[in-house]
Amino acid sequence: MDTHESAENYLETILILRNRQGMVRSVDIVNELEYTRPSVSVAMKKLRESGHITMDALGCITLTERGQTVAEEMVERHAILTGFLTSLGVEEKTAAQDACRMEHVISRQSFEKIQDLVRRGFERK
Repeated sequence: MDTHESAENYLETILILRNRQGMVRSVDIVNELEYTRPSVSVAMKKLRESGHITMDALGCITLTERGQTVAEEMVERHAILTGFLTSLGVEEKTAAQDACRMEHVISRQSFEKIQDLVRRGFERK
């Protein structure tokens, strides 16, 4: 993947907000992530330039196919890692916070092994 953790977080947030409320504007991201307007504005410009989002004249943000792919991967990683950690006995809030950090740095191979383990319900082969 050729996006950085910050971009992945923004794309994931856009997908979550779109699923929650339909349309997404920069102000929604500001409110969700509690970032400053200028920071979000710069990030949206970079995501437009990199081909991850489009923005219409009214400021509505849409994920491109490329952005959608990254966002869906981050949402899936977050859900699997949160579930994995809570199944180990980690408190839900802590598991979600840790999963948010882990989802960006874990290798594909390690993630796939955890995903396989979670899907098998921790059964031994």
